[in-house]
Amino acid sequence: MELTRIGNKIISRERLIELMGVILKKRSNGATQAEVASDVGVERSFVSHLESLGEVRRGKHIALVGFPVKNKHEVKKAAKECGIDFVYILSEKERISFADKGGTFVFNEVLNILAKLQKFDIVIFLASDKRVKSLSNILNGEVIGIPLGKSPLKNDKKVDVEELKNLLTNIICVEEGVRIEKGRKRKSWVFKKKSSSKSKVFRGRI
Repeated sequence: MELTRIGNKIISRERLIELMGVILKKRSNGATQAEVASDVGVERSFVSHLESLGEVRRGKHIALVGFPVKNKHEVKKAAKECGIDFVYILSEKERISFADKGGTFVFNEVLNILAKLQKFDIVIFLASDKRVKSLSNILNGEVIGIPLGKSPLKNDKKVDVEELKNLLTNIICVEEGVRIEKGRKRKSWVFKKKSSSKSKVFRGRI
């Protein structure tokens, strides 16, 4: 146990980290700040300040999915820095390995992933042109597609990480009510669902 002396007090770093974990877990499970504060024996303002200190962003639930991506680790790092809720990035080798696990396994996993994506307000999809359009017809939320090339893609494609960061920053700022202007090189496809359940496709810059 790592202890730190502050004046006449001995503080357990391990205990603090454990307490913060309990607070965040209870909050993510739907408990109010007041309920959490009562459960762990702290002031409600402490729970509020703790969340403010760790806050990365606010707004809608956003997912980032892509394959086949060459620089997947850079892409995942950028998504993490922007506070993206769910990230699923595969290289071509990983995609093939996934497909080789058998029809039943692949079918079930694809259904699980699609079911998870249905819960997100915005899904950013990095893939071949045809796959981008296909996903937009399946999901209920808004789909922002960035084609990595014409289908079928058989080799990993490098994603421009700075461009991706610009896109993510724009999306987050718009969700938070902040309008910013940034130059972009790649055109993305935005699919927004209408009340009639049909998709309208917008080609243009984000």
